[in-house]
Amino acid sequence: MNRYTFREYVGLEEVVGPIFIIRNIHNVGYNEVVEITDQENKNRLGITLEVGKGFAVVQVLGGTSGLSLSNCRVRFTEEPLKVGVSTDMLGRIFDGLGNPLDGLPQPVYEEFIDVNGLAINPTSRQYPCNIIETGISSIDVMNTLVRGQKLPIFSGSGLPHDLIATQIARQARVKEENFCVVFAAMGVKYDTAQFFIKSFEESGVLDRVAVFLSLADAPSIARLMTPRFALSCAEFLAFKKDMHVLVIMTDMSNYCEALRELSTVRGEIPARKGYPGYLYSDLASLYERAGMIKDAKGSITQLPILTMPNDDITHPIPDLTGYITEGQIVLERELYARGIYPPVAGLPSLSRLMKDNIGKGMTREDHPALTSQLFSCYAHVKDVRALASIIGEEELSPLDALYLKFGEEFERRFLSQGYFERRSIEQGLDLGWEIISILPKEELARIKEEFLEIYYKPSNK
Repeated sequence: MNRYTFREYVGLEEVVGPIFIIRNIHNVGYNEVVEITDQENKNRLGITLEVGKGFAVVQVLGGTSGLSLSNCRVRFTEEPLKVGVSTDMLGRIFDGLGNPLDGLPQPVYEEFIDVNGLAINPTSRQYPCNIIETGISSIDVMNTLVRGQKLPIFSGSGLPHDLIATQIARQARVKEENFCVVFAAMGVKYDTAQFFIKSFEESGVLDRVAVFLSLADAPSIARLMTPRFALSCAEFLAFKKDMHVLVIMTDMSNYCEALRELSTVRGEIPARKGYPGYLYSDLASLYERAGMIKDAKGSITQLPILTMPNDDITHPIPDLTGYITEGQIVLERELYARGIYPPVAGLPSLSRLMKDNIGKGMTREDHPALTSQLFSCYAHVKDVRALASIIGEEELSPLDALYLKFGEEFERRFLSQGYFERRSIEQGLDLGWEIISILPKEELARIKEEFLEIYYKPSNK
């Protein structure tokens, strides 16, 4: 039985790329579902992008190829696009529009919900609390991921963000058992998609992961809809099934490129770098679907991944993302070139919510002080390296030479960790103390004496 009611019209005025314009119709709503039947009686869905008195601009999900201006039949359903959701979606692989890719039948849906989500009343939001342990020390210790947080990864072309995404999906844990991952990939190549699937299957975590894959050869609209389908699934699991959901979205740059492409087709006036002026609000409509709600046991945490064009952090995509989200994890090309994985940059990376969710009985008591000291000492290492490049390492003071040794050990042992190596927060903290102990105790001014007495072990080398 069809879930929609119809008003049918015949004939289109204009078809441009993935959209068409229809006139002489009743007034329709924005984001309304449209059913289109071509001259071969094949059906496809569309969504109204722009509406006015007696006309509508419609984006076709299956593309406009084969649509006839005179014989095409258009039906407006007076409802938004809805997506079927259920717990059976865990362990399954779908395309960007929610169709199964794993050869299995459609899951039995428990309900249908608006793909655009429902706005959360700000007074109903709960401040993000408790952490998600990723098993990667440069994140867990230095840039802790908090439940309900939006923490993007800023990467670049050729950097291993795909490896990091699958490693986090495989290793991420919370204290409770009701944890799952929703993984959305947009505009990825076929071999990359196969890598994601193979990684989840071989590691045995696919049964707690729902995968949405939009390949590079899919229409632009598929890239735009993929995160919305994925987030709708996450909202159902979090707020209806009381699960803690980690949503990993890669690559948001491909999403923004699809948005720019569609904006150009519509003839809109471009803003920075040719992107539409509403790029900020469009990204916010996705990112703000993360969070925790009072009286709800579940949570949605987002880890969006984007590649910065030309490694430019001031580019509109990372720039606007940084305004909306609560911090960022930046990957550094220089570290990667030196064989360090994951190449998480020590200084530009930060998590704005970690200060309220570490120590104080939530993690080990020494966590905040050690993190602050590691940041401070590593910042000084950068200054010492700049000085050494001018006067030479032989001319450095003994203390500066120790800082250089600390920096090398910090990068080679703390930041660097194998793809299959999972470290607990306690292991990461112990390793941090081992490395910070290279420096004299007098240099550790950010750490209380009580912690120094317990954990500081001066190096005899």
